[in-house]
Amino acid sequence: MFQIKWIWENLKGYRGRYIFALCMTVMAQIMYLTNPIFGQNIVDTFIYGENAAENLAEKKDLLLMLCGGMVLFTFIRTVFQFSSNMLYEVCSQGMLAKIRNYLFANVQKQDMTFYDRNRTGDLMTRLSGDLDMVRHTVSWILKTLVESIVLFTTTTVYFFVLDPIMALCLLALTPLIFIISGIFRNEVGPKYVNLRERLSQLNTQAQENIAGNRVVRAFAREDYEIEKFREKNEEYSKANKDASLTWLKYFPYMETTAQGLTVVQLIAGGIFVITGRLTMGEYVAFSGLIWTISNPMRNVGALINDLQRFMASATKIIEVYYSHPFIVDRADAADMPDRLKGDIEFKNVTFKYDDLEVLKNVSFKIKAGETVAIMGETGSGKTSLINLIPRLYDPCEGEVLVDRTNVRFIKLKTLRKNIGVAMQDVLLWSDTIDGNISFGRSDMPEEDVHKFAAAADADEFITNLNDGYDTIVGERGVGLSGGQKQRISLARALAIRPAILILDDTTSAVDLETEKQIQDNLRNLDFKCTKIIIAQRISSAKDADKIIILKDGKISECGTHEELLRNKDGYYTEIYNLQQGAAENAI
Repeated sequence: MFQIKWIWENLKGYRGRYIFALCMTVMAQIMYLTNPIFGQNIVDTFIYGENAAENLAEKKDLLLMLCGGMVLFTFIRTVFQFSSNMLYEVCSQGMLAKIRNYLFANVQKQDMTFYDRNRTGDLMTRLSGDLDMVRHTVSWILKTLVESIVLFTTTTVYFFVLDPIMALCLLALTPLIFIISGIFRNEVGPKYVNLRERLSQLNTQAQENIAGNRVVRAFAREDYEIEKFREKNEEYSKANKDASLTWLKYFPYMETTAQGLTVVQLIAGGIFVITGRLTMGEYVAFSGLIWTISNPMRNVGALINDLQRFMASATKIIEVYYSHPFIVDRADAADMPDRLKGDIEFKNVTFKYDDLEVLKNVSFKIKAGETVAIMGETGSGKTSLINLIPRLYDPCEGEVLVDRTNVRFIKLKTLRKNIGVAMQDVLLWSDTIDGNISFGRSDMPEEDVHKFAAAADADEFITNLNDGYDTIVGERGVGLSGGQKQRISLARALAIRPAILILDDTTSAVDLETEKQIQDNLRNLDFKCTKIIIAQRISSAKDADKIIILKDGKISECGTHEELLRNKDGYYTEIYNLQQGAAENAI
């Protein structure tokens, strides 16, 4: 099985200890034979044998040795079982931590298409519940499987040594157990795959609702969301019951068959003792070991049940484990300086999301140090365009060049550490404001944090907070206004001193006075920087060296503020007139 092979690969570093634990498990199970063997000798020698009374009087040392052997082997077996269980736990927890670290690191390396096709809740399920099922398999299921195989095999061999006919009588029900188990496995497997998918959907529903709880409250949709969650929960509960009831449907047959061994042992064993085929000691040995046959048979169903759950979980984890990003460093990537100049060129760039074409044959140039504004209607391709510069996506056709080099030939780390991005939809970490601003440069001096906050016109409001720069912002910036979050995001982008600064409508939530102050500060940065600004306001774009208008994924207009206003029927002029009229009406 591929899943078991994958587990073995990830046990590297723990394999020796795990094999040692398996060996102790094997020895512990074999030792279960010792007590019935000793018991057989005690019964035949000192209780029911022809010379039992004489042996009891003359061979007390042998009796003490046999009793001592039973105690000694029981103690050793207990030590082996305890030690092996501890090792299983150490190995499984160590493997779990290693896999979780690798999965998280691999998820971090994935490109945007990975996140486009994988839901957050599903990824969280893989990193939590699915991984725990893998740990359970290593620490318990495989251990129980080995125990059952060893117990069944060694006991079967011992039974055949004692009496082949009696052994055959006891094993007559075994084929029936395997037939029932095979039918059960085929039926329950798909149900656990379905159960795993229902759990993923439930977690996704919960994650999205918690993340968007303010929107839910704003629209008074609590009851609606509660009902949606209830439906997902009922689907998961139904799938869980379906899988469990499948196991319960087959359990009586397996249990009855396993318990039937005791009946066979009583009837066949009794007849063989009466006819003299078995001694009373041998009968006691059969009786004492009958559970070592029935228990493994009884465990077959439970093991298949757990293994099917493991297969469903492991398959989902392995999908992420072996996922590889499409956007990676090329082997022949060019050697670029640590700091890029900031020249940008689009050459006949076409880009699609699946079959939806969002950019069509786009071409333009931006010289290092220029400020370029990009405007256009919603859905015109503005954000898609800027996503191509740091290679969050790659174009389907054409080239994106930075410093006259195709970005595909620039190492991702070099490219992205030269690009500062501030998005309209701001994500702030649950950390201090200082920690959020210095996210890109964790070793940044305190004075630099203040300087870049001032450049983003954020220093004043931060200083007025109770804890200043040490203020802990809640998840996603809870407690701050939209404009405050945007300014912290801008400060974070500036703090890495980027060669290229991309602002995706970053000042949309601030007032005009603050916006003007930020624009003045951006013009007077102490480092050279190419600025690309996605804007909706004319006030954000009018002072740019070049303004590009996108329409339906194509460049419909391009020029300075004055040049674009000459086109009386253009989009830019239309927006200008609308915003000018709105400003005059406001006055």
